[in-house]
Amino acid sequence: MKKFLILLSAVVFMSACGPSKTAREARKTFDGNWTLTNVTYPNNPGEFNVTLFNEASASCFENSTWDFVSNNNRGTYSVTGVGCDGDTNYFIWSIDEENTPEGVYDFLLKPTNEDYKSTTGNQGFRLSLKSLSDTNMVWEQTVSLDGSPFTIRMNFSKL
Repeated sequence: MKKFLILLSAVVFMSACGPSKTAREARKTFDGNWTLTNVTYPNNPGEFNVTLFNEASASCFENSTWDFVSNNNRGTYSVTGVGCDGDTNYFIWSIDEENTPEGVYDFLLKPTNEDYKSTTGNQGFRLSLKSLSDTNMVWEQTVSLDGSPFTIRMNFSKL
């Protein structure tokens, strides 16, 4: 009986530390192929030269293809467009619900090489997962521009 209680306690502890049911469902929704359809800058009129993920200009990312694999949190993307490298880029991703308001999740993306070994040490990118459905997804990242918040919004559609 004592062994059973220890085992039961371990199972409860491990399940309590895991992601919530909502986060697990969100992870499954990510699974598959997506297109980053456009990049916008809400409440900021004008033209901006934005580099995403220290990789390429936002215009290169528009119409880029993304593949998310939920069972191992790995993925790839390829940027397109005139003057863009078109190479396949690899990353590890996760959904983080710690330290965020109820129902809001952060999306974490860490660039890797083709063996999924980090190319940036222990650094990556934290974005806010603003919406997620079976067909659409929106990420936002807020940075500072001239001392004021500047929001970058990335809109995806599922293929």
